[in-house]
Amino acid sequence: MNTATLQPATFASVWAAIQETAKQQEKTAKQQEETNRQMQETDRRMQELQKTMGSWGNNFGKITEEYFYNSFENGKQNFFGERFDEIEKNVKGIKKDFKDEYDILLINGKSIGIIEVKFKAHESDIPSILRKAETFRVNFSEYKNHKIYLGLATMSFYPELEQECINQGIAVIKQVGDTVVINDKHLKVF
Repeated sequence: MNTATLQPATFASVWAAIQETAKQQEKTAKQQEETNRQMQETDRRMQELQKTMGSWGNNFGKITEEYFYNSFENGKQNFFGERFDEIEKNVKGIKKDFKDEYDILLINGKSIGIIEVKFKAHESDIPSILRKAETFRVNFSEYKNHKIYLGLATMSFYPELEQECINQGIAVIKQVGDTVVINDKHLKVF
């Protein structure tokens, strides 16, 4: 049978316990400081990574715009059953409440082709594409009597997106191998 007897606390034993607790608190505080420093470094690295990824995304977008613009400029100006004489890129409309950017514009004497370009488009992009016909007429009233056609050019179409473009009367413009394929049989005049 083990019988332990409790000794009354002495000043020395209490002081030793206080010093041990203080050492543990100091050690914990240093560990917390190191953890905080590591967290700040992790946050800094994450911000750098986000900037890099954003740059990549912007670069993919610019490359995609350039690819489709060059495709239209180099002989693909017969579009929507019409011949377009002019091509412009990155045109900005600045009227209040109608600010917009038009990635590619195809222009002739009676029609405008507005091509929205995305590296990877989504169905959620369709309402903003449809709105471009309205914003364009407000921003560029000299074309108010022109027919407006809309198109979506993207490197990656998935079936639901392609079908929704068809349903809405938006031309489907996609890369297939080394060529650009345009499905504009279902076009609607806006």
